[in-house]
Amino acid sequence: MLRHTYEGQDCSLARTLEVVGERWTLLIVRSALLGIKRFDGFLESLDIARNVLTSRLTRLVEHGLMERVPYQDKPVRHEYVLTPAGRDLTCAVLALMQWGDRNLPQEAGPPRRADHHGCEGTVLVEMRCTGCGRAVDDSGIHVRHLR
Repeated sequence: MLRHTYEGQDCSLARTLEVVGERWTLLIVRSALLGIKRFDGFLESLDIARNVLTSRLTRLVEHGLMERVPYQDKPVRHEYVLTPAGRDLTCAVLALMQWGDRNLPQEAGPPRRADHHGCEGTVLVEMRCTGCGRAVDDSGIHVRHLR
């Protein structure tokens, strides 16, 4: 994890990485986006150590990206459900998957693809200008300080 102080920095990316920048965290979010909700499901799909999974799920709940929802009373068991803030990571997760498919390709091709429920077309992450509505690539972007 990154330091928790940003002396001289005011950076949204650094603050975001404090919450989701650890490898297992984004893989848990990806699994949740794929429909996994239960602790044992995460364990099985990720092949992650129990203590690491417990720690990452606790952190995701603390930061409001997931919530623990009881699904059984005796004994009490919980599911981990993405909140709107957690689901808001869909674009970032898809962008990272698509970056990997382009820049770290596997011989057998991509292991997953995001399809649109309505027409089964492939969903692609794209940058678009709010002013003119046109698609923009990295050469058309200038990041500027606002304060």
